[in-house]
Amino acid sequence: MKEQSVIVQLESGLHARPASEFVSAAQRFSSKISLQVGDKTVDGKSILGILSLAVAKGTQVVVQADGQDEEEAVRALTSILASAQ
Repeated sequence: MKEQSVIVQLESGLHARPASEFVSAAQRFSSKISLQVGDKTVDGKSILGILSLAVAKGTQVVVQADGQDEEEAVRALTSILASAQ
């Protein structure tokens, strides 16, 4: 398992559109993807799970991946969260 912590830089946080983009990117990987905020962990391939976290800009999240492409998955997904778009 590979995991990395990142501070969300998305201007409006992880709301509907960025959450959808995150899930679309996560679904390209065969690894199991999770997103953790505090003590709550959700399936990174579930739009409802991600929206339930109510992640705002400046929130620290942990991206976890477990599988054959885990390193590439964590790298790609953390870069989405760390971008300011």
